[in-house]
Amino acid sequence: MKFLKGSKIYSIFTGHCPVCHTESMYSEANPYKISSTLKMNERCSNCNTKYKIEPSFFYGAMYVSYPVGLSFAIAAFVISYLLLDLSLITTYGIIVVVMVIALPIILRISRNIWINFFMSYRSPELEKMPGAIKE
Repeated sequence: MKFLKGSKIYSIFTGHCPVCHTESMYSEANPYKISSTLKMNERCSNCNTKYKIEPSFFYGAMYVSYPVGLSFAIAAFVISYLLLDLSLITTYGIIVVVMVIALPIILRISRNIWINFFMSYRSPELEKMPGAIKE
């Protein structure tokens, strides 16, 4: 995914800092460690970006998690019912299993999308230029 570095897609799918794309926002890389799925670093050690812009900032990610989860469910439906030609009851069971298994990934992707609404990538080359705007 290095070829996407500098785009919001890179930050969304890797969970890296939305401003510098150098380190993960999460203290634990594995989303399936349930006790630390959503534990985030306070700031980026490279660019000092504060991830939690305000208290309860990531509550807005709940609105993003619905369409993200829906896309996982639709993908499970298309694969199981339309491509594999399974019964509706079996397809329903597969959708439930996929949603439960994908929950940590859905939560993280939703947070990543939410923070990328409010922050943009700044290339290191622009930061070194004289007169560059810094926050």
